[in-house]
Amino acid sequence: MASIILSCSSPYCKLVILSPFVLFLCFLSSCRSLQELPSYNTFTVSSFRYPETHLRPYDFSYIRVDLPPWFSSMSIAVESDVDLDAARPKSTLPMICFRDGSPPLPDVLDTNGTGFVLGTLSNGSFEGIEGLQNVQCYPMQRNITMKLTNEQISPGIWYVGLFNGIGPTRSQSKMIVRAPAYSFSANVSVEGCTTITMLGQYCNQTVDLLSCDESDSHNITEIFSDVNSSDQTIGNLVSCRNSVESSCLGDGEPKVYYLEVVRITEQLTIMATNVRFSLTSSNNTGNINDTTLMCFARHGAMPSALLHDYSGDVNKAPLVIRSPKIGRWYITILPVNLSKELGGVQDNNIQVCYSMNPQLLECPAGKAGSNCTWETYILQTVLRRDSFLFESNYLPVSGIVSSDRANFHLEPLISNSSYGGGLDDTWTYFLLDIPRGAAGVNLHIHLTSDTKIDYEIYARFGGLPSLDNCDYYYANKTRNSDGSMFFMSYNSSEEKVDFYILYVREGTWGFGLRHLNTIISTSKDQTSLSVSLERCPKGCSSHGSCKYAFDASGLTAYSFCSCDRDHGGFDCSVEIVSHRGHVWQSVALIASNAAAILPAYWSLRQKAFAEWVLFTSSGVSSGLYHACDVGTWCALSFRALQFMDFWLSFMAVISTFIYLSTVDEAFKRTILTAVAILTALMAITEATRSSNIILVIAIGTLGLFIAWLVELSTKYRSLSFPIGFSLNMIARWHIIRGWVQNLIKTLLRRFRWGFVLAGFSALASAGISWKLETSESYWIWHSIWHVTIYTSSFFFLCSKGAPVDSQNQNPPDGTYGLTRQDSFPRGE
Repeated sequence: MASIILSCSSPYCKLVILSPFVLFLCFLSSCRSLQELPSYNTFTVSSFRYPETHLRPYDFSYIRVDLPPWFSSMSIAVESDVDLDAARPKSTLPMICFRDGSPPLPDVLDTNGTGFVLGTLSNGSFEGIEGLQNVQCYPMQRNITMKLTNEQISPGIWYVGLFNGIGPTRSQSKMIVRAPAYSFSANVSVEGCTTITMLGQYCNQTVDLLSCDESDSHNITEIFSDVNSSDQTIGNLVSCRNSVESSCLGDGEPKVYYLEVVRITEQLTIMATNVRFSLTSSNNTGNINDTTLMCFARHGAMPSALLHDYSGDVNKAPLVIRSPKIGRWYITILPVNLSKELGGVQDNNIQVCYSMNPQLLECPAGKAGSNCTWETYILQTVLRRDSFLFESNYLPVSGIVSSDRANFHLEPLISNSSYGGGLDDTWTYFLLDIPRGAAGVNLHIHLTSDTKIDYEIYARFGGLPSLDNCDYYYANKTRNSDGSMFFMSYNSSEEKVDFYILYVREGTWGFGLRHLNTIISTSKDQTSLSVSLERCPKGCSSHGSCKYAFDASGLTAYSFCSCDRDHGGFDCSVEIVSHRGHVWQSVALIASNAAAILPAYWSLRQKAFAEWVLFTSSGVSSGLYHACDVGTWCALSFRALQFMDFWLSFMAVISTFIYLSTVDEAFKRTILTAVAILTALMAITEATRSSNIILVIAIGTLGLFIAWLVELSTKYRSLSFPIGFSLNMIARWHIIRGWVQNLIKTLLRRFRWGFVLAGFSALASAGISWKLETSESYWIWHSIWHVTIYTSSFFFLCSKGAPVDSQNQNPPDGTYGLTRQDSFPRGE
């Protein structure tokens, strides 16, 4: 073999021989380069691009993002063309809002305080944003790029809302809004971990599963030995363990676990048993009882020393979480200051070992409470007839009460108050589920009684509520959740409790009724409870119509109120215009169209019947349109009246221009027909845009110019220009100057210039009025605009003088004021 290698001299042969060595070296270098690169065990769960969307003033749009339990990060990139003006009121600024679980409602935010942040949106802005009440809104920026990890936000459903103005006036009906629009586009990407035992931004944090075995449970009476067994309901205490019997951690070395709570549980107890120092430690003479073993627990997201739901030293006492929420819980164990506990000896080998032994206290079906003595009922969804957008009622599954009605009586369901704790601790619980995609509707709770209501209502998402652990509650008129962002009560009294949870989060909800009386009434007085999903609270308070839409992904339907001209707010309950103000606005907007009488009267006097019909129709249609717009009376549909108002207004302005010419009626009809088609298209497509005013004036000017050209071409076609020309420049200049002077005299006689100046002054006033219009002062300036625009038309109509021919200013030869002697010579 050696002789063969030595005898090989061709380049090809050498390449064949060296190739294994080259491949080996390349393999080594590749392995080294791969080792230098970080190993991210992530993959793209979902990626969406939302195309450019335009938001007109007071418009809004929602984006839904689903984050699975194994997600690692969420990336959001939003681009827009906003141009923020710091001088603008906060309520008119473009906003971007975030909420966990359901769409944000910026209208219920206090723009001067809670929930509104002025500053740059960044990743750090999301510290502590989780929770039903936590909504953060920021001024919209041209470019927003964020990457949020599962250490910052929890899995579930997140909503991003983009708003072009917020506040009570957002839902108010408006005819014309003088505010800028903007457009945006967004990219949303979700990254996930390929292995469920790895979490973190780069999926490099090991997470151990704590599995709960139903067989490893014992009777609940073992821990309630001090309570009379006759008053006790048998339950289970389920133990959960890690697959590894024990773990050993160094100083400041965290260990993360996760535990699934799959149903309503009374208590989660986190214990660390068999705590000891590792045998490998060089100095383990310290007292293990003095060692700090911190435990941080968090629902849905990885906990840390700075961000957690519960914490405690489990080496001193178990960490007890009462009524834990359904879902995934993350638990971090962190030894702290081990060297300090060992007399200040620095030893990197010091470790503390322990065994994790969480326990879940569960009650049997239909029972709840610390002693499993209170009654619990499942409320099932009953769809309404002709229901729309998740509208439904909730009724108990139990056959104790009738299920053929929207409400049910409470007395047959109330827990027996003889069970431990005293009468003040008598609770009855109801569990219900909000279906997927229904986060944009509202949960309505209505409690009525023949006498004074003896119940307090507490609500909590994901678990059973209590006095000190609930999301919303109603005890009485002075002690309730009024002031919370998504809680709204209506006309509650001693005999009635009526409130809504706005944009309720989808998932499991627990409601607790706390009975206050010492003795349950045995009289015929009854208390009824109604629980239902409804679209708009109180039917938009009878001041608007309830509408619906879908988020950008089409997965969530949400409802909203479109209020009338006098009301606003999420439920149209905010009176923006008083009754007296409404009367003044109606009179001003309708009566100001009477100014159309001026141009209509002049047209009729001059026997311009087409113009008379046009101005009369324009004034009448504008009055009818504004009568419908302010809610007085609608003769036709709003769209039809709006089209007629704008179209006839456009035609009235343009016909005024064309009227100033003395073109033949045949040509005038041709021009007006073409203009009518063009203005009809303008009125049917975005009639209220500001650019239409400029277009109408431009079209009118163009029509007048064309009419003048037609007039000149017909009246002065005999005007001759000689082929030759004169070399006498002085004579030529004299002729041209005379021609210009005659032309100016003709124009001066053609118009009454006093009326022309008055018309331009009125037109300038109309332009100023249009510029000063706002949502609040619209009725004032638009009324002035009506008067000034019709007055300007009247002045322009009056400015038209008699035709030149009737004043014998044009010679019969058609030379437009030039004599034969003044005509251009033929030349020599």
